[in-house]
Amino acid sequence: MNSAPLDLDEVRECLKAPGQMLPQAAYIADDVLDWERKVVFAGGWVCAGRSSDIPNRGRKAVAVGDDSVLLVRDDDATPRGFYNVCRHRAHELLPCGSSATGRFIACPYHNWVYTLKGDLHRIPGEPAPKLGLVEVPITEWHGFVFVNADGQAPPIHDYLDGLEEIVAPYTLNELDVAASHEYELDANWKLAVENYHECYHCPAIHPELCAVSPPDSGDNYVPTGLWAGGRMDLVDGAETMSFDGASAAGPLPGITGERLRIVEYLHLFPNLLLSLHPDYVMTHVLEPLTATRTKVTCQWLFPKGTTDVGYAVDFWDLTNRQDWQACEGVQRGVSSRGYRPGPFSADEDVTFQWIATVATAYLTGRAPALPERI
Repeated sequence: MNSAPLDLDEVRECLKAPGQMLPQAAYIADDVLDWERKVVFAGGWVCAGRSSDIPNRGRKAVAVGDDSVLLVRDDDATPRGFYNVCRHRAHELLPCGSSATGRFIACPYHNWVYTLKGDLHRIPGEPAPKLGLVEVPITEWHGFVFVNADGQAPPIHDYLDGLEEIVAPYTLNELDVAASHEYELDANWKLAVENYHECYHCPAIHPELCAVSPPDSGDNYVPTGLWAGGRMDLVDGAETMSFDGASAAGPLPGITGERLRIVEYLHLFPNLLLSLHPDYVMTHVLEPLTATRTKVTCQWLFPKGTTDVGYAVDFWDLTNRQDWQACEGVQRGVSSRGYRPGPFSADEDVTFQWIATVATAYLTGRAPALPERI
């Protein structure tokens, strides 16, 4: 794949310490987003949500980069992925974003019927040829489904190298989705990631957050896989991130010791944000809709049977909306004739790492395999 349709000299400036924001076109141009969908999203492992979102004996159609993928679960409970394309006349099998149940997949155009294993079962009036659905690589990790649309990404274990020891104590695969909110913000998807990677903005827009977690606390990781992030502390007396610092659920079963006093904020490239609290886990899955509009699916994961989750949902719903308002303000700024890429502060080093990783992908024309070292 060719390099991104950007001024590459401007992109190279982003790699010089202390780093700076990307060129304007990276945030507003449709052809740049088209390139990102083909290279960054389709060329890597993209989070397509929770495995539990795929119905038993059913399927769900999801957008992955510039393609549509059908996630399917058969009687053996094993999830599979297929391109959302009939082998006859290429009609999509299911509208993107929708789900269906049943033992067979029927194309709505000419009623070619497939099994949930992707085999062609029957066609009207003729013997069925051996034309099964085209498979897409997918994998599960701690209850999440990841899809590689072009089939060329390195093994996902390379992406996640060094992350397992951080995530494992939270037993994510044993948690249920207790609440889910969908947001659409008028901002480029990368601005939402930039915002997530720093708390330099927290004193200005997140007074509720700062009351329970000092914005200058914690440390950042030096990852060996394609992820980034760090941890922040809770203030003395706080049990979790909530308006009063109290937890209505109590700690997760595997969380003890210092993990009772911290929150982990992790980004799995390109589109999964993972926030690990002592008593719950919050996730954000990003989907770029246009160059200037992003869908964010936010979910709160708790042990099975937990019902009193409002203390976490209400706190983060407010905080999310504060962040989205800030991202939309930045989007208006980067769209201005007066925009010039601004420098990062010392407190925005993970944001610099993220931008450097994206910039390197722009320059090389390849999906990133490791985070860029800065």
